[in-house]
This record gives sequence, C-alpha cells and structure tokens, in this order.
Amino acid sequence: MLILGVHSGYHDACAALYDGYRLVAAVAQERMTRRKVDGGRVPTEAIDECLAIAGADRKDVRALVLGRGAFPARFYGHLPFDRALEAKVRRLVGKEKHKSMERECVRYRRTDSEAMFRAGDFLGALGLPAGIPVRFFNHHEAHALPTLFHTDWDDALLYTADGGGDNVQYSHRIFRGGRIEELFGGDAELARPMRIDSVGLAYGYATQALGFRINRHEGKTTGLAAWGQPVFYDAIAGRFRVDAGGQITSDFADNAVMRQFLFDLFKGAKREDVAASIQRFLEDFVIAAVGRLLARSGSRKLGLAGGVFANVRLNQRLAEELPVDEVFVYPAMSDQGLAAGGVLKFLLERDGLATWLKNRYRLESLYLGRDFGGDIDRALGAAPGIEKVPGAPVETAARLVAEGGIVAIYTKGMEYGPRALGARTILATPADATINDTLNQRLERSEFMPFAPVVAEEDADTVFKLGRAKAYAARFMTITAHVQPGWRERIPAVVHVDNTARPQVIRRAWNPLYYDILKAFERRTGLPILINTSFNVHEEPIINRPEECLRALADGRIDYVATETGVYAGPAARREPAAPDRAARSAT
Repeated sequence: MLILGVHSGYHDACAALYDGYRLVAAVAQERMTRRKVDGGRVPTEAIDECLAIAGADRKDVRALVLGRGAFPARFYGHLPFDRALEAKVRRLVGKEKHKSMERECVRYRRTDSEAMFRAGDFLGALGLPAGIPVRFFNHHEAHALPTLFHTDWDDALLYTADGGGDNVQYSHRIFRGGRIEELFGGDAELARPMRIDSVGLAYGYATQALGFRINRHEGKTTGLAAWGQPVFYDAIAGRFRVDAGGQITSDFADNAVMRQFLFDLFKGAKREDVAASIQRFLEDFVIAAVGRLLARSGSRKLGLAGGVFANVRLNQRLAEELPVDEVFVYPAMSDQGLAAGGVLKFLLERDGLATWLKNRYRLESLYLGRDFGGDIDRALGAAPGIEKVPGAPVETAARLVAEGGIVAIYTKGMEYGPRALGARTILATPADATINDTLNQRLERSEFMPFAPVVAEEDADTVFKLGRAKAYAARFMTITAHVQPGWRERIPAVVHVDNTARPQVIRRAWNPLYYDILKAFERRTGLPILINTSFNVHEEPIINRPEECLRALADGRIDYVATETGVYAGPAARREPAAPDRAARSAT
C-alpha cells in the first residue's frame, strides 16, 4: 500500500512515499526546483519524483498525509462568507492566495483540520484516487516519531525544537512501558496563544544580525562561535528561563521584540563574539531543559529532531554531558523530514503502537532520491571537454585525491536530508590545510568550520572520541566529536579550532564505491580519513540530476567525477604528472 506524505511548508517543502512501513523515496522540493529551501506551495515536483522512484504514479496512492502548510484558498471549507467570497474573486482574476492551515487553525482556535479542508477537491486537483484517506499530521509529532521508529529502544525521551510549527516551538514525549506519553507540544496548542520562547528563532535572529540568512546560514554562526567569547550571554540568558518541568519561556512580548532586542544588543559587536554568545545560550538552555526532562522520565535514550538539532555542537554536548547511553538525531532534522514523519503518524493511528513498534528498523543509508544509474556515464562520456581517465575508478579516484585533486562522487540516489553522505559528495585530502580555502573559493562558499571527514566504522574510535552515545548519530554527520590526540596535526583540513570534527561513519555494505575509495586512499597515504563536503555550489541545493553534475565539472567547480564505472576529468583537472602525494608526505 503506497502512502504519500506531503509537507507544503513555507520553507523546506518535501514529499515522502512509503510502501507499508518501508520508506521508498523522500525528496525535498529544493532538489527538484533548484531553489534553496523552496516552499510555499504544494510540492508537486517532489511528489512526482517520489512516485517515479517507486515506479508508480498518482493513481497508485492509497492514502495521503499532509502537514499544516500552504494550500490554495479554494481547498478551505471553513472560511466565513466574506473571506470565501474574496478567495473566489481572487481565483477568478488569477490572483488566488495560498493560506497556511496552521494559521487558519490558530485563527479559529480549531484542531480539526480534516473538517476544514475540501479533501475531495484536493484529491481531484492532484489526480489522486477519489475517496482515499486524507489526514493532517502534527508538526512536532512528525519530527518526533522518526527518532523512535528508527531505533530499537524500550524507553526514550523524544524532544523536538525549532523556530515554530503548529503554534509551538517544542515538544516533549516519553516512550516507556509500551506507550508514548505526550507531555507538551500536541494539537491542543493550536487553540492556545502562542508562547514567545523559541531559542531556535533567537539563534536565527542572531544569524540575521550577523548578515546571514535565517533558515539557511545558521551553520556559519555555529562555525564562528569557536573563535569568539560569549560576552553577550548574560544579557540574552536574562530574558529566558527553564522551569522545573523543562519548559523554556521568555519575557518578550512577541517575536518582533525579541528580534529587535538582539539586533540592538549586537550592534557594532565582533561577529565572533555574537556567534559565541548565541551558541552558548542555545547549548545551555537546551541542555538544561532536556536534562530536567530526562530526570523526570528516567530514560537514558534521547531522540532529537527539529531545526535546532542541525546544530552539531549542541548535539555533542547533549551526548557528552547528560546521562544518556545513546543519542539519535533524525538525519532530516529540519522540515525536510516532516513528510516522512507524518506517514509514520498515519501508520501509528491505523495499526496501533504494538504493530508500529514491531516494524521499526535502524537507518543505514539515506540514498532515497532517484538512482540515475548509467545516465551519468552517458552524460559525461558524450560531453565536449570531458575526458575519461584510464584505470579502475576506485584506485584512480584515490590516487587523484592523494595528488591534491578534487573528486566528486556521483552514485546511487541523492541523499535524504541536508547532508551529503557519499552519493553526492566531494572528496579531497584532509592532510592539506590549504584545501579549505581552495574548495571554498571554487564552490563560492565562505564557511567558518572545516570540512567534515568520512571514516570507516572500524577506524572511527581510533581517530575520534565517539563512543556508543554518539555512534549512531555519526552515521549521518549530525554530531561533532573531539579528534584523538596524535591525529589533529595529520588531518588539519577537518579539525576545527576547538579540536572537534563532524565525522560520517560508514560501512562498505552501504556504499561500496565510497568505502573502497576511502580504503584505497588509506593504503596510499596511511590516512583513514577523507574530506566529505556536499556536492553543490554555495546557495544551491545538493546536486541531483546528471546534467547538474556535468555542469559543475565543466565549470571547474571540481576536477573529477567518480562513478561506478569510471573517473571523468573536467577542464580544471591537472594534465601533467602530479608531484609526490602531499597527503603521503603529511602522513609520514
């Protein structure tokens, strides 16, 4: 049974398709339209891509699950006469508005979204079968459920935090004794005044104050933080508090007042100090809140989701400073993960918790986009100015990276979530500290953190201080860890100023090409690490289609592309024999 999940949020719109309990495709709208964090309408391109990946079409869908995002006004059945008339007129003149289901619920203090929605008309407009179930999901519950479904835990605290969704910024749930207890953050909040309490939104406003884009550049703030001093921490923390029950609150009248306070506070300040202040505030308050909830639940397992947990430094502190045995951060922690989480809610309601729990599984890889197979080799092989490099792809790619080349991998399906994990990844040597500047210039990035490393599972604890608590999260690059002494100087390109790195831990079974290149590089250089950075130019989504890969190679963003069957050189590749391996020199 195919179940389609759709989130038409104003950023990070997405779709996901399940066959029963198996997630067969998940695609962010931005990857299809090539507009970063695209949203604000029904993501039809992502829907069709998910169905194409499954070899299905819209008539095959047997249930539709929706987030409370943006929908054309004609699909709302609850509007009073004057608003309904306005909507009809606007549609007749070609100026129909999209309205947020969340805001409509809040406006009328309602939680019954299905009763407010013309589901039959919507199904017809999308070409989906008439009469199939149409359900709306709660924003934070859709964040939370995947953190439990993709584990084998018997008890857990499920904690979500973001800039806001369904009129709330957090949710707290405890799983124990075969039941899920909702403490805070459910649909009841739609009928209550919204609290001004989002530490995630405060972080976003600080990001704006630094001249970066909210909901896009928070990672820059995180990277800058290690270079500054938290001189504004007391001023920010003085406006917030964490109560005994783990609830975060503030004394701001509204979000506009919070934003103005932060802009005024940071005016003329060193940007490193701004970043350090907001980073420490975020860490301390989330740790305090989660710590109190853990004490209440007695659990030693912690599931995290929501945009706040894209902050990998925060995740490290949670794992290391709180009494937990394992932390799992859902890899699509932003709103890109909501469509999949919404389907899990539908399955939970349909089948009951006992059946739902029996179908759980741990995630291994996230190659849930379209696998273009041999299309990539046909595209590269036929392109003028692109040459196929002699030799087997694994050894050739490893040699070229060791010689200082920049090699992208294009294999399998595009990754689900914001991280490149070996299907659309750029590889480079970690031994050359200057590679950061080179790569950032070619990719038009201005990052303040080093690039992330990839490491085989069997080598992970040799190079990084991971341990059990962080190991699962590290499969998906959602947590930082300290680099072991003796390795920091050998792999400077992936070590931050605070001696941490954000590793991806891999097994060969998940992506043989990726793993084998890593191991071939290790045999050549003695280094079990490669740089892994996402295959995209700044302000563009991660590459999806073969033609996007070809354009990046032709434009000189990278030197080479490695596929399952060959390595292809672009105009920027070195044509002369390389000097002795820089990586090998550094490793000795």
